[in-house]
Amino acid sequence: MARKKIIAGNWKMNMTPSEAVALVNTLKPLVANDDVDVVFCVPAIDIIPVMEAAKGSNIQVGAENMYYEEKGAYTGEISPAMLTDVGVKYVVLGHSERRQYFAETNETVNKKVLKAFEHGITPIMCCGETLEQREQGVTMDFIRQQVKVGMLGVTADQAKTAVIAYEPIWAIGTGKTATTEQAQEVCKGIRECVAEIYDDATAAAIRIQYGGSVNAKTAADLFAQADIDGGLVGGAALKPDFGQIVNYK
Repeated sequence: MARKKIIAGNWKMNMTPSEAVALVNTLKPLVANDDVDVVFCVPAIDIIPVMEAAKGSNIQVGAENMYYEEKGAYTGEISPAMLTDVGVKYVVLGHSERRQYFAETNETVNKKVLKAFEHGITPIMCCGETLEQREQGVTMDFIRQQVKVGMLGVTADQAKTAVIAYEPIWAIGTGKTATTEQAQEVCKGIRECVAEIYDDATAAAIRIQYGGSVNAKTAADLFAQADIDGGLVGGAALKPDFGQIVNYK
């Protein structure tokens, strides 16, 4: 059975609630495509208004981060129960910006992944190398560690429903995009790593996205690759062009 493509927009720290509603209303007709899962991962303050604006459409709403405790004295954090209570289905975890700016580690990402599954939220777990790591030839070593530690304690049945997003750090927001061959090579390597952790059936089921300056021109070639099951899209998700990415055929 073919894996259904999943195309998610990661809004990052953009869009006030009123701007978010206007953007959803603009994008709703442009992203109508039942052949793919369309997810808007939005800032916490935008989740409820975006959820309301997206009603009746094919848009699913995700969060950009989540803490690994149920509740408590964690000022500024958002809990899984808060997300599920308003209908959130996906959460981006371990994005390179979270790792770089907020000191997230493979171990804390793993805690969040486990907690997301516990609450029925699908994690979009990010991984990716720096330009220096790629030039040193350690890309797959680094990414395999991110995947193996990030998935510790995750069952095969859970893993089959997960999403892994490969985002080369050197291609995020830089305008640079990994070549189709580079993206496919790493996504294939991630699938092989999942097969090692679990089995071939789990590896065949898990969805692996490519992210990193994905745009309307590159989407079709990237998504046609055997091991690339859609994209995690940054800047282009804030523009009407996102409709072209979603309808890449």
